[in-house]
Amino acid sequence: MNVPVFDDHARANARQLLEMALREDLDDAGDLTSRALIDEQQRGHVSVVVREPGIVAGLPIIDMVFEQLDSQVEVRRLVEDGTAVEAGMTVAEIRGPLRTLLTGERTALNFLTHLSGIATLTHRYVAAATGTAAQILDTRKTLPGWRHLQKYAVRAGGGTNHRIGLYDGVLIKDNHLAGWAVSQQAQTIAAAIQTARASVKPGISIEVEVDTLEQLQDALDGPPDIVLLDNMSCDTLRRAVELRNQRQPSVQLEASGGVTLATVAQVAATGVERISIGALTHSAIALDLAFDWSGQTS
Repeated sequence: MNVPVFDDHARANARQLLEMALREDLDDAGDLTSRALIDEQQRGHVSVVVREPGIVAGLPIIDMVFEQLDSQVEVRRLVEDGTAVEAGMTVAEIRGPLRTLLTGERTALNFLTHLSGIATLTHRYVAAATGTAAQILDTRKTLPGWRHLQKYAVRAGGGTNHRIGLYDGVLIKDNHLAGWAVSQQAQTIAAAIQTARASVKPGISIEVEVDTLEQLQDALDGPPDIVLLDNMSCDTLRRAVELRNQRQPSVQLEASGGVTLATVAQVAATGVERISIGALTHSAIALDLAFDWSGQTS
């Protein structure tokens, strides 16, 4: 089991999003239905139950939801994020004022089902690439404001994070090359790589995107740390690996573009070290989890 670290970035991200989510639900009036029907002294017990197999992620956020609503609520997590779960499995239990449990139910589930869906999809890609050298990576195709949490969920599913943003790594794409070539009156990708390396601190990864084997040859003269091979067939990817092995064996190769669960094993078998997949975060289907009400006491 892969147990990810729910770090300070993920926690801060969750706190900001939770404030917005609860404000959307409660505004200034609060939970009208629960206040109308539920006595404030009533207490309840909820089990958070999985409805389908998958990988759970986001459990620490349950605590954060109810911390914002009522300090009397007690949350007991029964598994860790990154756990493979089956239908019918209870992953957490929640006890406290029934009004509060009802008020926080949908917010908690919105976070938990979304992040668990990302972790589950990531795990499927990782499993499909098992036995190869390829890591499964995410991209910057994340919901605005959700990046640290979505990338946390990728880690929970056994995936690897690409750069977090534009600030922590260089990725020279085709539009960068086009603009740079015009302004510098230069054409070689290798020169662009060398220019970028001279402008950033030591230790910053330099990656460049190429579309053809000819561009790969040019890039390897840089050399970069990583070359992103965009939308190449498996046959071309194998040839790219051979070329890299001959000329710059320390450079890592990353396949990207249109990789699906049906094709990821074939892509991984070409010998690339990295496969980046935007669908991990932008197209994951929520994992079905629910609050099962175990009863209430006065």
